[in-house]
Amino acid sequence: MPKNIFYAQSGGMTAVINATACGVIETARRERRVGKVIAGFNGIVGALREELIDTSLESKKTISGLRSTPSAAFGSCRYKLKSIEESRAEYERLIAVFRAHDIGYFLYNGGGDSQDTAYKVSQISVEMGFPITCIGIPKTVDNDLPITDCCPGFGSVAKFVAISTLEAGLDVAAMSESSTKVFVLEVMGRHAGWIAASAGLAKAARNSSPHIILFPEIKFDQKKFLTKVKETVNRVGHCVVVASEGIQYNDETFVAETGIDDAFGHKQLGGVAPVLVDQIKREQGYKCHWSVADYLQRSARHIASATDVEQAYAVGKAAVEFAASGKNAVMPIILRRNEKPYRWSIGEVSLSKVANVERKIPRSFISKDGYSISSRCRQYLAPLIEGEDFPPYRNGLPSYVRTENKLLKKKLPRFDVQ
Repeated sequence: MPKNIFYAQSGGMTAVINATACGVIETARRERRVGKVIAGFNGIVGALREELIDTSLESKKTISGLRSTPSAAFGSCRYKLKSIEESRAEYERLIAVFRAHDIGYFLYNGGGDSQDTAYKVSQISVEMGFPITCIGIPKTVDNDLPITDCCPGFGSVAKFVAISTLEAGLDVAAMSESSTKVFVLEVMGRHAGWIAASAGLAKAARNSSPHIILFPEIKFDQKKFLTKVKETVNRVGHCVVVASEGIQYNDETFVAETGIDDAFGHKQLGGVAPVLVDQIKREQGYKCHWSVADYLQRSARHIASATDVEQAYAVGKAAVEFAASGKNAVMPIILRRNEKPYRWSIGEVSLSKVANVERKIPRSFISKDGYSISSRCRQYLAPLIEGEDFPPYRNGLPSYVRTENKLLKKKLPRFDVQ
């Protein structure tokens, strides 16, 4: 009998990660060389706890509806597997669960840390003598996985941020004579400023928004920044700033560092927008407003990029095809085949080349003064936000599906996840 697939979603959400799940499950249901798709409830944690969702019990209509539903239908997690030397018990547990449920394929859908998990799991089949085919599936709004042209999830957040910057900029311009002079929008991006850069797509002329983009790749100079804000207000009448959450001072401390680490060991960031607004108010006295896009930017399926949806589905489909054909320890990637018109295809890369490797914005994508995007960056970004793929609506709201997530009966003793 064909072996079952273990599929799990990991890390932060995107507007299109469920489109990838749809691609995985629909393709697996047509593929005779694989069994059913068993989803981890809350990512890899679901495998360790033996909390496994039987997706074969979900209707065809529900699975199809995942393509237009945001968030992670099967739950996600921020849990990083240690090395096999540090935590052999976890790997032995994974093998026991896979053996108990006849799982021969491991498909892990996430960003850099998740690809590291997928790579580690691919190695245990050799280390522990259990055959497991491992495929990483790319996903991250940060767009920071290497080699692939872009990451599923990024195109939609880029579209949301560009539109939000455009619309908020019009609002500020209308109020600037007697009210708000400066508006700061904070977007995600710890070390890579791809999301912040996408705001630059809204800029149609020299005086239009955004006037300043703050990238993690460019060290933050407070004096220079405040001078730029004042010059912009004097020239335009107002100033719209888009700031990546991960901007740093010259000494590499984050402008918004809280002193706390997250589950992956990264520095927890605590809101750069209010910090910037405080600096502006203290030095210049302008009336300011700020906003943090936060979860809104990554969950906005109602304005998702059609290109992004198509790519997200395609990598899920490819992951199953790769697994069924015997490929192992690889990740499907997006290859840019042509600029105008934009054309792309699916390729592959070894997991060893993407695990824990972070791609930042090239300096050539940022303007000389460090506060906007270059024409080369615009050319790269523009096709990724193209097209609309609206979800169905009911009573004025998007009609999203909810999976039943029925768990398989446990066969093993309880295992506590640290």
